[in-house]
Amino acid sequence: MLRPCRVLVLNERDLRHPKAGGAETHVFEIMSRLAARGYEISQLASGFAGGASEERVEGVSVQRLGALARYYPSAALACARETRRGRFDLVVECLNKVPFFSPLYSAVPVLALCHHLFGETAFRQVAWPIAAAVYGLERLVPPLYRRQRFLAISESSRDDLVRRGVGADRISVSHCGIRRPVQTVLRPLRERPCCVSYVGRLEPYKRVDVLLQAAARLVGSFPELRLVMIGRGSDRPRLETLAEQLGLGARTRFAGFVTDDERDEILAQSRACVCPSEKEGWGLTVIEANALATPVVASDAPGLRDSVRSGETGFLVATGDAAGFADRIAALLRADAAAERMASAALGWSRRFDWDLAADQMALAIDAARGGS
Repeated sequence: MLRPCRVLVLNERDLRHPKAGGAETHVFEIMSRLAARGYEISQLASGFAGGASEERVEGVSVQRLGALARYYPSAALACARETRRGRFDLVVECLNKVPFFSPLYSAVPVLALCHHLFGETAFRQVAWPIAAAVYGLERLVPPLYRRQRFLAISESSRDDLVRRGVGADRISVSHCGIRRPVQTVLRPLRERPCCVSYVGRLEPYKRVDVLLQAAARLVGSFPELRLVMIGRGSDRPRLETLAEQLGLGARTRFAGFVTDDERDEILAQSRACVCPSEKEGWGLTVIEANALATPVVASDAPGLRDSVRSGETGFLVATGDAAGFADRIAALLRADAAAERMASAALGWSRRFDWDLAADQMALAIDAARGGS
């Protein structure tokens, strides 16, 4: 293995950004560990209100380049300048929003860290002109990154890259780890409240509306049903209105941002966690729920089908199928012997995922991108 080196990370948001999500958690969990091993890690990120222009975050030196409108060209110029000055040995470009196309201007090797590419999902998330631009830019990834190595966070992300024309021999897969919960004594499902939780950003492509539609079908059979929505995002006002329209307002709590410990407490008090998203890079919240012996009902969608072992640790349902979600959620709310077995299997499955292992795999990917053995 090569010695620790100087790494420049290109990712639009850093861990302190108000809209930071799973991708940012993944990047900082890994990069902070590499920093502790002697790697010099720097990131070029966009700015946000109240954010310092330079800050050290979890061992990573973060430089914020201002508003999003000028962030991408500023990041490209800074990357080109600093790599030509010999400031860095490698660029890690995060492919999870708009591609940076760093191979065109970086003077050092580039490792593409692929959480996911949006594809047609972009049209649900943003206005169609922006979605069309993102869709078109993503189509340029295979030809413009034809000499670069990729590290994908799931088999689904790897397969998506291969379908787009990236050589499978240039792609490694490294699953996300999780932060181990503080709770060590976990209650059986039958002793938990009749509660269903959601963890993630409240954005249109996350399809939280499907969870609400499914819950409306369950109230008659489970009159004590409660819903807790953890997360924030642009779709919250619409979802709050929909909850009221479906008669779920009094039994639905939009918790917003919560600490990790608060999230774990909610998950540990839930009989099911639901992830109805159209597409994910992996399913970090799936494994976080599993670590608290909470099974998951998720869309049979990229990323989620990798993190959920359907019929063992949870269920996969056709994307957007509210009736199907209701049926599978009900199976867990009943908290019978089959559901308890699923909770136990979910806990066992979660123990396979570790951030230290993910950092080891990142170090190997960095070596391969630099030409090491």
